[in-house]
Amino acid sequence: MQTPIPAIIDSPYHKEALERIPNEWVSWPIDKESRNANALAKTDLPTKHWKKKMKWPRRPVVFISDPHADAEAFEMSLIAAGVIERKGAGLQNFKLTKYGKSVEVVIGGDCLDKGPSNLDLLRSIAYLYRRKKADVTLLAGNHDLRLRMGLLAIARKKDVGNQHLFVRMGKKIVPLFKEVFEQYLDGKKWDKNVPDEATCRKRLFPNEEWFSEFPFHAAGFLTAEGIDREVRKMQSKVEKFEQHCLAAGLTLRHVYAASMKCQALFLDKKGEFAWFFRKMELVSKRGSFLFLHAGLDDSMGQILLKSGTKYANKAFHRNLKRKDLFGFYYSSIANTFRTKYRDADLPLTSRGVHAIHKAGIKFVVQGHVNRKHGQRVAIKKGLVHFEADITLDTNSRIAEGLSGIGMGATVIDKTHGVVGISCDYPAVKVLSPKELKHIYVE
Repeated sequence: MQTPIPAIIDSPYHKEALERIPNEWVSWPIDKESRNANALAKTDLPTKHWKKKMKWPRRPVVFISDPHADAEAFEMSLIAAGVIERKGAGLQNFKLTKYGKSVEVVIGGDCLDKGPSNLDLLRSIAYLYRRKKADVTLLAGNHDLRLRMGLLAIARKKDVGNQHLFVRMGKKIVPLFKEVFEQYLDGKKWDKNVPDEATCRKRLFPNEEWFSEFPFHAAGFLTAEGIDREVRKMQSKVEKFEQHCLAAGLTLRHVYAASMKCQALFLDKKGEFAWFFRKMELVSKRGSFLFLHAGLDDSMGQILLKSGTKYANKAFHRNLKRKDLFGFYYSSIANTFRTKYRDADLPLTSRGVHAIHKAGIKFVVQGHVNRKHGQRVAIKKGLVHFEADITLDTNSRIAEGLSGIGMGATVIDKTHGVVGISCDYPAVKVLSPKELKHIYVE
């Protein structure tokens, strides 16, 4: 039987992928766990919209999500999916395969934090963009946008809605500041215009009144559970942020200097990584599939129905530029790259699901929820989700007890259906077009 992806090219540069990516494939297991024990009965189906013709992406989509600062895992995932082949040793040394020129690569967000090197990963993505005939879509992740919010917060006048956003990034952002300091500032006169330690602390941290003022400021924007969760999270982060910096060999002066350099690298129009936020999209609809980082809520469902994804992405970029950081980061737009459908998140109800189906969306393909044993299909809130964060980055893999470099991808095409490739599952999972039509039914 024909395999769903091209065979990995037999090359010494692909040795690990050849050894660890399965070359046999099986029908996607649809059991109680993978369906989240929430399969819909026939009587619950949105029949009117479900019976509409299934639409496939115009060209195959290769979805790779949550690379989290691990360039090696990202490039190996492209190799595992048959998109690139390495021309030699080392990163940023590859070319597109014939298959790679025929697909769209969708990066599902969370490029930053956790992994070995934030800057190497960004350079690998930039290198992919520059390949001739490369078709790449970059989606917004919560870890990515946290950096932007944090950098903007210390560049603007402090208010109760924004003054916590820098420290809110937490310990996972510290490696990026260390990389930036070492690669751009170390050995230079970095401290010339950097204030003393006490002043840096005042500029980076929220003041003491924030904890009593924020609940009133957030009332009406966040759920009660969301406000409580935010305050508790910040209490922990304020207590520990400086400790994490010191453990990495950084004083708050180092961090402040690195953050100023990050503003130049990421936010200035001519910065080396200015493309990162400029190219980002909130959602991408291909056929009946909606690609995003996290999930949806009722408000976003109505936006997709009434105005479509082009409008949603335009609204996302306009909101990125707004001065009210609080209003953006706790909005329905930001919920799309943050939600885990908790009580603290903005709600998705049957009303929202109805709108999403009516908009022609039958499946959500997401990252954000990491899985140890490959991709998973689950019905959440009455909507089919393909969970495609398969724990790629090295540091997460160590924490989860997984060995070796993470690699894998989710491929969607009209010939084979949905294909889950992961080095942590013994076979390639394939959900055929025929099986896909019946996934809602018990």
